[in-house]
Amino acid sequence: MKDGRFWRRLTRFVAIAAMVVLGWTGVPATAQAQDNTVDYTLTDLRYRDFANLDLEGTSFAGANAKGANFAGANLHGTILTKASFFESDLTAVDLSESFADRVVFDRANLSNAIFTDAIASSSTFIEAEITGADFSGTILDRYQVSLMCDRAEGVNPLTGVSTRDSLGCR
Repeated sequence: MKDGRFWRRLTRFVAIAAMVVLGWTGVPATAQAQDNTVDYTLTDLRYRDFANLDLEGTSFAGANAKGANFAGANLHGTILTKASFFESDLTAVDLSESFADRVVFDRANLSNAIFTDAIASSSTFIEAEITGADFSGTILDRYQVSLMCDRAEGVNPLTGVSTRDSLGCR
């Protein structure tokens, strides 16, 4: 990774971590008319339908979204810290620039997802479907990358990047 890119990503990580620690997410705590103004922190979202919604910048920190449908949703810049997306449908979602540390994506469908320039440290992707997903520039644990490389295939239809290349698979 180039030095400049590393420092930009580290600075972004520190800024987001500081916002989480200080309790500021930039998202109002009360529900409003737009989907992306609702704060879903520490909520039970099991099997809920969020397909094709604009949820950019929303917080799902600590949420349980087991089996939820997010297919086609815009999750750009969301905070997902310690959330569970176990067996969720995340087909073709935009998770770019999200803060997804310590998140469970086990057995989720991330086919054709755009998961670029995100922080997904200590997150798990056990048996997740990742065909066509683009992980370019995302911080992932090496062990998870090695597991994902065993099943990485396809090319993201929007970015044109192969899943294997985005993970740095050999």
